[in-house]
Amino acid sequence: MDRLAAMQTFAKVVETGSFTKAAEALGISRTMATVHVGRLEEHLRVRLLNRTTRRLSLTEAGSAYYERAATLLGEMASLEGSLEAMVEEPAGVLKISAPVSFGVLHLATALAEFAEKHPAVRYDVSLNDRTVDLVDEGYDLAIRIARLVDSSLVARRIASTTLYVCASPDYVKRHGAPKHPRELAARQCLGYAYAGTGDKWTLEGPGGAAEVRVRTESRANNGDLLRMLAVHGHGIALLPDFIVVDDLRSKRLVQLLPEYNAGELGIFAVYPSRKFLSAKVRTLVDFLVRHFARRTWAPPPARRR
Repeated sequence: MDRLAAMQTFAKVVETGSFTKAAEALGISRTMATVHVGRLEEHLRVRLLNRTTRRLSLTEAGSAYYERAATLLGEMASLEGSLEAMVEEPAGVLKISAPVSFGVLHLATALAEFAEKHPAVRYDVSLNDRTVDLVDEGYDLAIRIARLVDSSLVARRIASTTLYVCASPDYVKRHGAPKHPRELAARQCLGYAYAGTGDKWTLEGPGGAAEVRVRTESRANNGDLLRMLAVHGHGIALLPDFIVVDDLRSKRLVQLLPEYNAGELGIFAVYPSRKFLSAKVRTLVDFLVRHFARRTWAPPPARRR
């Protein structure tokens, strides 16, 4: 027995005073309406309606049941209405995961602008450079910077970034600038702990791809920390432009091997599924695409050293 359908049918019979009118309102046959109410009475083991050829009346049990059923059906309608509104208008809490440096330097500004346009949306943001499990950890959305592999998740590119080899002018003065990527193997480099390739750096240049296994005496799981170590002359770093752009412009860092870079990485908004996508997620992703289309983190052209 479909208990919800039976409850809805019973309530409609009471409200219209007729099986025929209830059936018409629900879009079912009179016979089916009678069956629903009969099965409900059998399930509850109590008579809900007194039936005569001319009229229907509630029994004492039927009156009590109808009072509670009407309340439950009203709450259900209210719940469905609120969910339908959420599908149409962005509202509620957005649980977001993002890399620390990108989150602080760029995503925060985007979310502040989005909040002005959509005040009914609130945020629960976790900044962490690890890759979270969106489904198991209950995230609506994650920002990932990577060459994404195929997965069950949906990924939409919102921007891109390029990784550059850089060091401080002081480091270059003390140790000189490498002329070819293979020279990095003998230099003190700064390693990113979450790099998928470990200590192997692959740089694209005039002669194609050059792979080198660097010596990373200092490591960190955050790019901004590596940036500060590089600024203070503690080694050579391979960092994305959105982190080092200001340092390159101000000459706190200089780009090494200017004919080489580690290629372009996509910056993606990743979410579990397109099916039944909430308005808050859909609207934010669309906004991020537009927002980062005007990004300003491209560094100035590097001079050959």
